Amino acid sequence: GMATPRKAGIPLGVMKLLDPGQLKPDCMETERILTVLDETIVKLELTRLILQIMGSLDRYARMLGPEITSSLLEHQKLLAETQHLLASPGDEESKRAVEQRLKCSMRNILRLFMANPLLYHGLKYEVRVRESPADVFIKAFMEFRDLTLEKLLTSPDEEKEKIQFMEDISCRVEKNTETISALREELAAIIQTRDEEVNRKDKTIEKLKTTIENLAQDCETEIQQIMNEGEKQRKEDEEASQEKCARLEQDIQRLEVRFNALVQEHRASELVLRKEKCKAEGEILKWVQKYDTDMAEKQATYEEVQAVFTEEKEQLSLLLEKHALLLQEYTLIEEERRILKEKEEEAAQEEARRNAAATCIQAVWKGYLVRSIYKSILKKGKGKGKGK
Repeated sequence: GMATPRKAGIPLGVMKLLDPGQLKPDCMETERILTVLDETIVKLELTRLILQIMGSLDRYARMLGPEITSSLLEHQKLLAETQHLLASPGDEESKRAVEQRLKCSMRNILRLFMANPLLYHGLKYEVRVRESPADVFIKAFMEFRDLTLEKLLTSPDEEKEKIQFMEDISCRVEKNTETISALREELAAIIQTRDEEVNRKDKTIEKLKTTIENLAQDCETEIQQIMNEGEKQRKEDEEASQEKCARLEQDIQRLEVRFNALVQEHRASELVLRKEKCKAEGEILKWVQKYDTDMAEKQATYEEVQAVFTEEKEQLSLLLEKHALLLQEYTLIEEERRILKEKEEEAAQEEARRNAAATCIQAVWKGYLVRSIYKSILKKGKGKGKGK
């Protein structure tokens, strides 16, 4: 996009100055500065309008509303009080306090008007403001705003390109002017030479006439011949001079046509570059808007993911706390189970010992009973044998 202006011979910085309507803010700082300047211009116009409204406050009270009307009445009182204090000698501290109150009142009124832009625009076309020195200041401030915008949007490289371009144009115009001046000087010198030659020949003719008058009648034919030759020579010189003048005029016209053609060519290049610049700015604006939209979508997605992550992180913290508590309870339960298991094993071992002991005791008891019964049977058998 930057190569096309270079080929056409007109730098991009010069194109911005040739078409001030195309100047646009290209960064947030520039927009903020312009916003401050525009708000200052509106406040200056409001200040001039407020002074006119206070002169016919009853007429505009319905349009202004009770809050603004009461503020204007209070401001009018403070203004009268301030004028009275300034007109009479008094305490400087009191004067400064009243002036400070007057400034605060004006700021409050401006704030109320700035909060209602429709009211400001309506009053702007309703109130007929008389011309005053403030108009000159507002106009100068507007020019300062435009100059500030131009300075903010013109980089040092563009400023150098503009100066170089203007110097090149000046050099071309100066060269063309010098050429035209040289041709005009040459034409004037030729005309002067021709006039001198004509005058010289006129003098020669006059001398010849005087000589002819003094000569005898028989020399009349020779004198007439000389006069004819002189007249013929004069006509030839005059025709040659006229031809040379016509030729020089044609050269001048040709140079002027060439100069006009160059001007038209540069204007055509300027128009093409303006169109290309507008197109490039439109594409840049479209890409910037697309970038802003994409970034806004990604930012929204990021915020959603961040919110989910934060919520899950909080849930994880709660779960970790619960896990720690459960782990502690699980450890205590496992310890209790282990102790209970050990006690159960000990009880089982004790029960097994007791069962083994009981079994052993029962076996011994059963053996004892068997032996007792067997002994009693044996005793009874021996007694029967003895009786037989």
